[in-house]
Amino acid sequence: MTQLLEIRDNIKVFFSKYDVFIIPVFKFLLALIMLIMINSKLGYMGRLNNAGIVLIVSLACSFLPTGAILLFGSLFSMGHIFALSPEVAIVVAVVYMLIYLLYLRFTPSESLCIVVTPMLFVFHVPYVIPVVMGLVGGPASALSVICGVIVYFTLHVVTQNAANVSGELSDILGQIKLIIDSLLGNKQMLVLVAAFAITTIAVYIIRRLPVEHCWTIAMISGAILNMLIVLIGSLVTKAGISFIGILFGSILAFLVGKVIEFFRFCVDYTRTERVQFEDDEYYYYVKAVPKMNVAAPDKKVKNINRSRKTYRPEPEKTPEEELEEYYEDEDMTIADDGSEE
Repeated sequence: MTQLLEIRDNIKVFFSKYDVFIIPVFKFLLALIMLIMINSKLGYMGRLNNAGIVLIVSLACSFLPTGAILLFGSLFSMGHIFALSPEVAIVVAVVYMLIYLLYLRFTPSESLCIVVTPMLFVFHVPYVIPVVMGLVGGPASALSVICGVIVYFTLHVVTQNAANVSGELSDILGQIKLIIDSLLGNKQMLVLVAAFAITTIAVYIIRRLPVEHCWTIAMISGAILNMLIVLIGSLVTKAGISFIGILFGSILAFLVGKVIEFFRFCVDYTRTERVQFEDDEYYYYVKAVPKMNVAAPDKKVKNINRSRKTYRPEPEKTPEEELEEYYEDEDMTIADDGSEE
């Protein structure tokens, strides 16, 4: 355990020292993966499939605020959908506008959640996001998770109905109605929206409880609760959600949660202290749980230089010895009676 704590501290020191380089690289890779996924899943506008444009936009996202990744992802997806059908692009634009207003009003700092959630759906592990956001976010993080789910299913509905919405302009209302009905009637989306929102709030509430191992309890409870809600909802609505995917995603959510706990909430419950004191108006009962830390080893520097002699300070001399040296330098002697000769 001591070695793991040392590794954790070294990672933290390395990140704090080079964060000015690490954060832009992370944003660049995230934007690059997101744009590649959008082009591979949609890809209706040939100009946006250009590798040079993708690299330039990803590079720009690395220097811009985090919200720029969400903005460029929205623009790329809207461009592809517009090339497919301008009418469907209007519906998607309305959905994006509602999501943007909700996101800007309640969770303006969690744009990465809206970006990462559709990406996790592509990798078939979306069940990680509600547990993670419950651990690192707040109750309003449930809204960010919901927005991410809606974004994914909006794009998924468009790709599923691409052959039907690319018809003539005379069927404009039919195309719009098809997309809206497919989106609102998507049983998987409704089940996952309810499950992810409830799980996020439940994990947040449990990990805030003043009990020992609250983070571990929150992870296990959140994974089980999410699994139960999805399974029950899938059976009731006949949404056809895979049980193997739910089980694997729940296990992965627990593992990712333990990694986050190790870096953010690693405490030693064996050294818990309880303090009680009072003032003129209140009694205070305080429970203090220390964090697990490893003392930094003392660095001993030993300088060995064989080409030079090591300097050693001379011992202090008595007044008699200093007087003798003075007379030796002046070629004088001292007689027995103390007179100079």
